Amino acid sequence: MDRPVDRLADRPVIAVLCERASDRPPGIDDLPVDFQYCAADGLRDAVRGARALMLWDFFSTAVRDVWPYADNLEWIHVTAAGVDTLLFDELRDSPVVVTNAHGVFDRPIAEYVLGAVIAHAKDSLRSFDLQRDHRWQHRETRSILGAKALIVGTGAIGRATARLLRAAGLEVRGAGRVARSDDPDFGEVVASSNLAAEVGWADHVVIAAPLTDATRGLIDAGVFAAMRPGTHIVNIARGPIVDNAALLAAVGTGRIAATLDVFDQEPLPADHPLWDAPNVTITAHMSGDAIGWRDTLAAQFAANVRRWLAGEPLLNVVDKKLGYIPTGDR
Repeated sequence: MDRPVDRLADRPVIAVLCERASDRPPGIDDLPVDFQYCAADGLRDAVRGARALMLWDFFSTAVRDVWPYADNLEWIHVTAAGVDTLLFDELRDSPVVVTNAHGVFDRPIAEYVLGAVIAHAKDSLRSFDLQRDHRWQHRETRSILGAKALIVGTGAIGRATARLLRAAGLEVRGAGRVARSDDPDFGEVVASSNLAAEVGWADHVVIAAPLTDATRGLIDAGVFAAMRPGTHIVNIARGPIVDNAALLAAVGTGRIAATLDVFDQEPLPADHPLWDAPNVTITAHMSGDAIGWRDTLAAQFAANVRRWLAGEPLLNVVDKKLGYIPTGDR
């Protein structure tokens, strides 16, 4: 941490939690506030007297540990779409406002999903293997036109994904808390509580829901068993939404294909069986990280700081009880 908090300063203090104290968000130092940059081991001192906290290290769980020292906190901003690693009972019950990076990752993640769908249809994994072996093998592949995609999670990321997949010619449905018809992005939304009865319709099952008590383990053995052989599952949400043992059983036999960007353990251990499972593509929790994403996150936070200083309502306020921004039934 750079220096102790000056409780007598006229400018409000904002603590900024970084993975390393030197790994700072770009372009925010000209804001009329005093920033206290720290890593997790300095957060206790940084939050004393601070009125706001920015989680640049957005996967950190350190806030819970220092909560008794956050004696003046009004606002926490998380530079991620998901807030599952932040929320705990004392924070939920407090008046502290939580905001997130709503909107920053929607389009990049939708593009990732479309790329995964195309790569699966065009059998790209097999092509890479053949190229590595210097083997020329002509094959026929599938078109994505008319393929069916069930998107589990009807928030902003799910909606951006639905729009892009529809534009590419796929038939799309959503799965959310409440079944409904005539949704502007999904058409039909089925109840995620009845997922096992719905996934048999889909060629691609896209997981785009927030991690909450209701979604943890949602994609379980029963849901996998109800999928048609050859179904392709894409997870760009959170690893624990999918039951890991059920996932391994489903992909281990080659019955289900998967594109996985998130896992219940990250980084994924080098000896994890998913690395060698057939028809599985693994990426390192990067589906939303298009070049320039850190600049966009910092600019979004800076805009909210200006609103906060002006006494205007903050953007992207999370419902702490639900665990996400209630933009519609998810």
